[in-house]
Amino acid sequence: MTRSSTSDRPVVDTPLTRHAHIRVPLICGPMYPCSNPELVAAVSKAGGLGIVQPIALTYVHGYEFREGLRRIHALSGGAPIGFNALIEASSKTYHNRMVRWVETALEEGVRFFLTSLGNPRWVCDRVHAAGGVVYHDITEKKWALKGRDGGVDGFVAVNREAGGHTGSRDARALLEEVSDLGLPVVAAGGVGEAAQFRALLDMGYAGVQLGTRFIATTECNSDARYKEAIVRASSKDVVLTERLTGVPVSVLRTPYVERLGTTVGSFARMMFRGRKTKHWIRTWYALRSLRQLKQSSVEGANSDYWQAGRSVDAIHDIRAAGDIVADFAAALLMDTPHISS
Repeated sequence: MTRSSTSDRPVVDTPLTRHAHIRVPLICGPMYPCSNPELVAAVSKAGGLGIVQPIALTYVHGYEFREGLRRIHALSGGAPIGFNALIEASSKTYHNRMVRWVETALEEGVRFFLTSLGNPRWVCDRVHAAGGVVYHDITEKKWALKGRDGGVDGFVAVNREAGGHTGSRDARALLEEVSDLGLPVVAAGGVGEAAQFRALLDMGYAGVQLGTRFIATTECNSDARYKEAIVRASSKDVVLTERLTGVPVSVLRTPYVERLGTTVGSFARMMFRGRKTKHWIRTWYALRSLRQLKQSSVEGANSDYWQAGRSVDAIHDIRAAGDIVADFAAALLMDTPHISS
């Protein structure tokens, strides 16, 4: 890892800074419903990479997709942004919509794509033809192998500390598991402060993706109660629930979560196991969770499903997103023994 203090060059030179054309190897991960344009733009403008979550941009924040991208570009001063393509083929209609979104993003100058679920081959073929790169969300090696075989350029490795849909490995074990594949790996989960960011880069990660830390920012327009809950919470307040999407999701323990419980019923579990029924039940849960998350995170309803990771232990205030990026960048320039050169 090579460090630089020159303002127009990367603070550190990693595969992620080169692929994404950013100064700080720090990603604001795509979050439904929290990825509003102001947050995405603020992270990119500060030298990191904000990722557009298209369903949040259009369904929650009310933008026509192209208009929303142009709004983010205007707010960021034209800094690079990324796009999240959730590619599980739950329906032909959804797939066709995602294809159009990818095409529009490319037309608007986006060149960094993050795929989640499914086979990323079609995204890689289209994005590579336009000179872009594709990273793929993984939680274990079998998904990394599928992503590699699909043509991706790197991975975002979601560990067990992450908020939302989480992994089962710790950061070091997950990196060791996929390091032999020869592709750069970005860590996702458990980072709320600069020292943790530095430690993961020193471990061998090409960058770090944050979610929960960027929810507790002035630019994020989620419900103020949500941000305050993150600031007050400790990792003991983070629980896994199946009731939101049918698979475990890390959320803050609230009275609503406790009242509803955290496991799905026997009928739903049977549907998830069925080869012919699992796609139907996933779609049903996905549609229901879109409504619940939108209400609890943005509209301040009583269905308090607040996604958060164990990084809450290190989050003690609500800050400007650009200040967080600047602090993380500054930490990389400090000469301390555990940072490799």
